Amino acid sequence: MARFNNIPEIDTNLDGHGLKVGLVMSRFNQDVCEGLLSACVTELQRLGVAPADLLICTVPGALEIPLTLQKLAGSGHYDALIALGAVIRGETYHFEVVSNDACRGIQEVQLDSGIPIANGVLTTEDDDQALARMETKGKDCAQAAVEMARLYQALAQ
Repeated sequence: MARFNNIPEIDTNLDGHGLKVGLVMSRFNQDVCEGLLSACVTELQRLGVAPADLLICTVPGALEIPLTLQKLAGSGHYDALIALGAVIRGETYHFEVVSNDACRGIQEVQLDSGIPIANGVLTTEDDDQALARMETKGKDCAQAAVEMARLYQALAQ
């Protein structure tokens, strides 16, 4: 529905029926990542994405997510991808390195491939923040992936 007369607008579309979605989940901070994954898959299925149209890949940590996303994007089999992980601040500078490089890598894969990627890599100060955010973030990523896949399809027409 257009907000302004005579200006076309593409409506938000959260219909996941027929979409193929690849998910890459880090196993580091596994309890949080499993919570992200559970919320994400539940929401994808609620939006109509069939279990047979999903693929879940797990990797050791957040820094391995971009390479796996790149492989999935290059396959040509997916309408959208989702990155799930948790980087929780510790006592060293490693938090900043992992957070920044994982995010940069995910963004590069998205821009280079033209495949929408929902970034669900939580970066939090502590475990409590991560646990409090995992369900909402997992659900949000599912919605973003479906919405962006449908937007890209509409733009291609």
